[in-house]
Amino acid sequence: MNEKTNPPAAGLMDSAKPENMLGNISKIFRAMETGRWRYIDEEAYKKDTESYRGMTRRELIGKRGESTQFHLRYFEIEPGGYSTYEQHHHEHAVVVTRGSGEVRIGCRYLPAHCGDIIYVAPDDAHQFLNPDTNTEPFGFLCIVNAERDRPRAADGEAFCAICE
Repeated sequence: MNEKTNPPAAGLMDSAKPENMLGNISKIFRAMETGRWRYIDEEAYKKDTESYRGMTRRELIGKRGESTQFHLRYFEIEPGGYSTYEQHHHEHAVVVTRGSGEVRIGCRYLPAHCGDIIYVAPDDAHQFLNPDTNTEPFGFLCIVNAERDRPRAADGEAFCAICE
């Protein structure tokens, strides 16, 4: 299949100009290198800088006028970095796409490698970490509901089914 025999769908945007990538239209954000896409800016993981270290995010789908019921984000954690230890009512579907790291679910720390798929159930306390012994970033795609509750800090060894 190629463009000569299969022309692009009507309205398909191929990241020619950033202003053309807005709205509920089919689009392609071209990869520039691992964890980077044309016209998708890196953002701070959160406004609060006390609860995490060395982590960034990119909003891939869901913040530019798409009508999806989900948001697709890409997170990257530098060696020695970590996300907040938090819990919330919505779930996560995570696909590791770069490097390796750990996911903390309740009281358990589990290794996570490129290609692994992680499901974080509603209300399970969780955190993503990239040990300082690693030499490359730990990157992953994360899918969440478009409409979701706000995270809250998890306290200590918060209970979860995996720790029973």
